[in-house]
Amino acid sequence: MPEAAPDAIRRPPAVILAGGRSTRMGRPKAAISLGGRPMLTHVVERLRPKVAGIAINLNADPGITIPGDAIVLADTIPGFVGPLAGVLAAMRHATQVAPEANHVLTVPIDTPFFPETLTDRLQGALTLADQIAVAWSAGEMHPLFALWPVALADDLDTWIRTDAKRRVRAFIERHPSVAVDFPPIATKAGSLDPFFNINTPQQLEEAEEWLKRIEDAAS
Repeated sequence: MPEAAPDAIRRPPAVILAGGRSTRMGRPKAAISLGGRPMLTHVVERLRPKVAGIAINLNADPGITIPGDAIVLADTIPGFVGPLAGVLAAMRHATQVAPEANHVLTVPIDTPFFPETLTDRLQGALTLADQIAVAWSAGEMHPLFALWPVALADDLDTWIRTDAKRRVRAFIERHPSVAVDFPPIATKAGSLDPFFNINTPQQLEEAEEWLKRIEDAAS
């Protein structure tokens, strides 16, 4: 039986997945303004207190300033082959910058309201070194919000190169995993799924409204 995860209480390295084409939005999501600030800023600020370091998976220049403490890395497999390429880049990066780390955390760029407890709760759910810890809400998996064992890098590389669909959920199902459920965010206008993601201009407008409601609730 694999040993219990050795990094269950250490802060993991983290990678923000922002390497997609963003065709529905029409511009890089990292540069989209939400509440007057780039989306990347929102995500970095939520991550920074809970992780050992931040890298940003980008395959094109978003045209904004990258935080000085963040590293930019491109997919290790070219050709925009899907989000698993960003996960693989995260695993390869983690082995280089944090060889003691057992897992690497990934979060997508387009989900700015994710829980501030994300890292702690995913880490706390790990019981085995080879487990993937995955966020869930309202009965739905959010597979890119996950702690990935870096030891899976070679297997993931092969999966990306040989599987026709390259589905994130399908890859997770090949390995031991643990689901971590997160509650909705309460606002005066109702409950918000913390993993509300922004893929279209219309969803960006919705996110602006939710941001105002969250700020009002906190004031």
